[in-house]
Amino acid sequence: MPIDPDELTPRKKQPDIVLGEDITALSAHELENRIAALEGEIARCREAIRARDATKSAADAFFKR
Repeated sequence: MPIDPDELTPRKKQPDIVLGEDITALSAHELENRIAALEGEIARCREAIRARDATKSAADAFFKR
């Protein structure tokens, strides 16, 4: 029995939220959940920026730019 290559390839998880998608069919509760998820992602991105800025500052201090 031949092996299907699609079975060997791990599937990428589809994103829960797609920017720009049609939201007209979502309920108010679903929209609130969507906003909470997006705000969580924004906070995660801001934390990543802070971490990168801290790394850059440490490197600048080390190399005395």
